[in-house]
Amino acid sequence: MPEQKKAYIETYGCQMNISDTELMHGILAESGYASTDTPEDADVILVNTCAIRDHAEQRVIGRVGQLQQFRRQGAVIGVTGCMAQRMGADLLDRSGGVDLVMGPDAYRQLPEKLAGLRAPVPAPAVRSFALPVMDAPARGLTVLGFDPFENYEGVAARRTSAISAWVPIQRGCNYRCTYCIVPYVRGDEKNRDPEQILAEVRALAADGVPEVTLLGQTVNSYEHGGWDFPRLLREVARVDGIRRVRFTSPHPNDFTRELVRVMAEEPAVCKQLHLPAQSGHDRTLKRMLRRYTVEAYLEKIAWVREAIPHVALSTDIIVAFPGETDEEYEATLDLMRTVRFDDAYLYKYSLRDGTPATRLPAEQFVPDEVGQARLERLIALHREIQLEINRAEVGRVEEVLVEKEARRGGLQGRTDSNKVVTFQGPASLIGGFAEVRLVSTSGATFGGELVEAAVPSGAAA
Repeated sequence: MPEQKKAYIETYGCQMNISDTELMHGILAESGYASTDTPEDADVILVNTCAIRDHAEQRVIGRVGQLQQFRRQGAVIGVTGCMAQRMGADLLDRSGGVDLVMGPDAYRQLPEKLAGLRAPVPAPAVRSFALPVMDAPARGLTVLGFDPFENYEGVAARRTSAISAWVPIQRGCNYRCTYCIVPYVRGDEKNRDPEQILAEVRALAADGVPEVTLLGQTVNSYEHGGWDFPRLLREVARVDGIRRVRFTSPHPNDFTRELVRVMAEEPAVCKQLHLPAQSGHDRTLKRMLRRYTVEAYLEKIAWVREAIPHVALSTDIIVAFPGETDEEYEATLDLMRTVRFDDAYLYKYSLRDGTPATRLPAEQFVPDEVGQARLERLIALHREIQLEINRAEVGRVEEVLVEKEARRGGLQGRTDSNKVVTFQGPASLIGGFAEVRLVSTSGATFGGELVEAAVPSGAAA
């Protein structure tokens, strides 16, 4: 019998890409592929990519070059995901060569397309006792079409964690923010059937998974039949066995009082909110086509803090968007000081070909050195605020979902507010909940000491 084919997938980018990698592993498993954790063992190497920033794309191109050694030994190399959709056939000859370029709506076709690339060449009669000889892969295959109905319903993802699971409820995006490539590489918004989502969550709970994160490009714009996102969130939070529910990333334009009510009322919904602001000035927001004002954003933050006083807030910010003045940048710093986010993902504007912002007049683009200086100052302010917030939490006892062994010894987990805590304890606690006292902070993470532990979900008595 021929050896079982093996697939290795390397993932770059957001949570949706991580989820898509689990999806691809599931699709390949259905066709007999085993998963491997190293490219050295793989017959198929897929690089699942992000197109949000140029830096991410350059990393992928460099990585494809490094992987050529395995291609020369007969492995197929494919690039999948958002960068594949954006660059298409241009990727085929980059960094030594790529055999397959596949966009996010085509993953069901993976086994079929790979079979074509790996067709065996009949061995000569004198070698009939030998295994089939694999021909050099035919190059140049691109699979990039959008499918307005592809939600991958019915595909069993191969989960990489038995502790926390990504549950996509929506693919694509109907917003057209002028800086963002996502609608052009993932297509229009497609929302899954709520009953199918709930069935998936129930199956995860039955398998002992205590935490799920609902995923969507603008997750709170979800609508399907008579369902909206608050209703779906409430039903997911009430699934027996699910202890924690998170969601990412909501759009401020669709953030409602009803959603705040569900967050406050349902014990399983984590008291943590990631709400991208992008800028602290109305003129910049308008040019970004974000569809809300700073005042409206702050009003929604006030709703959440009124209903959930200890909510942990995080955000996304882009500095140096074309045309951003010093005054507008200072307004973003003021927003950071006003809201005082527990965490923030901070970026310098990255030009993306095909997005409307690229058509702005050249003189409006902020020089790199100015943009970098703005980013560094913003990061410094955020770290200062984050350290002040976390120092004030030292001494509290928090329930921690124990996820893994920490890199420097002990265990690592996250609180309800999504803050990372490391502490000493036995590996048998992984997968369970523990009461941990926060005893120190580095600013971004905490050190803790174990107070009380619970038996991990599904653990043997």
